[in-house]
Amino acid sequence: MEPVEPTSVAAPPAAAPISAAERLTSLDAVRGYALLGILLMNIMAWGLHLAAYDNPRIAGGSTGANLWVWVVNHLLFEGKMRALFSMVFGAGVIVLTSRLEARGINSADVYYRRILWLMLFGIAHAYLLWVGEILYPYALCGLALYPFRNLKARTLVIVAAVFVVLNSGAKVGQVYQQREMKEKAERAARLEKEGRQPDEELASAKRRWEDMRREFQPGPAEIQRDAEQWRGSFAKVFKRRAELLMMFMHGAPYYSPWNWDIWAMMFLGMALFKLGVFSGERSAGFYLKLAAAGYAIGLAANSFSAWNVIRIQFDAIERGFFATTYDLGRLSVGLAHAALIVLLSKLGLLRWITGPLAAVGQMAFTNYVMQSVICSTVFYGYGLGLYGKLQRYQLLYVVAAVCLFQLVISPIWLRYYRFGPLEWLWRSLTYWKRQPFRIAVAAAPGIPGPEAQATAG
Repeated sequence: MEPVEPTSVAAPPAAAPISAAERLTSLDAVRGYALLGILLMNIMAWGLHLAAYDNPRIAGGSTGANLWVWVVNHLLFEGKMRALFSMVFGAGVIVLTSRLEARGINSADVYYRRILWLMLFGIAHAYLLWVGEILYPYALCGLALYPFRNLKARTLVIVAAVFVVLNSGAKVGQVYQQREMKEKAERAARLEKEGRQPDEELASAKRRWEDMRREFQPGPAEIQRDAEQWRGSFAKVFKRRAELLMMFMHGAPYYSPWNWDIWAMMFLGMALFKLGVFSGERSAGFYLKLAAAGYAIGLAANSFSAWNVIRIQFDAIERGFFATTYDLGRLSVGLAHAALIVLLSKLGLLRWITGPLAAVGQMAFTNYVMQSVICSTVFYGYGLGLYGKLQRYQLLYVVAAVCLFQLVISPIWLRYYRFGPLEWLWRSLTYWKRQPFRIAVAAAPGIPGPEAQATAG
């Protein structure tokens, strides 16, 4: 009997991070643009009372250049950058899972490990650095995305549209609830002034209204107390940050409208990637038409809401009625921004800006946390303590400095390293294997380079 030769069994393909050759410059450029745009909006909450983000009358100035900063942000950036960032996250879900599955790898393990690590990073980032951080909410919403990855683009668009409608309806419904709460609180105050005791319903409404008013319509004394907390020690800042997180972010239920907003944009991003929009596969004419239509519709909707919000003097409750045009305006302008950036990347135009933007986007995790480290150092008491001391327009100087720094340093870093530092850590934890970090340096003839030496034998 002839001996049977052992047959070699091919090792199953190993999961690994996306290579440089597989990266989509257009998608990275959109991500980088959104990240820098998010800082443009976040800086208002870094340097001023949280209520001043929507209401310049609270702090930072509401006339002249300060008012114009609010108007321009409202027209072009507020909500649009967050929408773009969420859409790119959704597109990334398809990029990651489809790439793994094309190689015969079960993507679920990698995907959920990646999401759960992001959640832990987000919790640390939220409590240690930035109350308005987005990593934890993204991870939370990302847990639900995986089963939808194989849906057709049309179905994903429908799912996104449903969430947009639900979110807009919830915002208007919330306005009616807040208006009713305010009316009950005023009735309770009148009864107390007359020496009568309001019933529990009115008393409860009064307490809830006072809590809301302190956060969204604070008086000078409350603004001063808020500034003292943020300009205090690390312990004081940590306590204030934790209070706000539990009130607005980490204390909200999973099915809250805040998550509907994120899901809407993530599902849309998944659809747009499947349609070839983010990868630059559509024609130049398509992107031109999308940009033109987006700016025309979005700027009209945003101008309407901006004029009315100024007319009602930024009233915390009444401005909520203009939420009906909010999603239309921000989605239209956001898509127009994306179309313009993808078109520039597709045609190879303005590479002096699209290249650095792509580098910023490739290192989005590191750059996002870097923004938090810089801003916490600039504004909080354990740093320079500039919280509440700059006008709205002056905050743009900080934005310009940080953006310029990241646009310069990111391409330089990526000449020598495969990932940003936090991207490297995240990927090593996701794939449960230490990833190569440095880019191999060309070796002299006949001498193996660093990677060859490391793998030799």
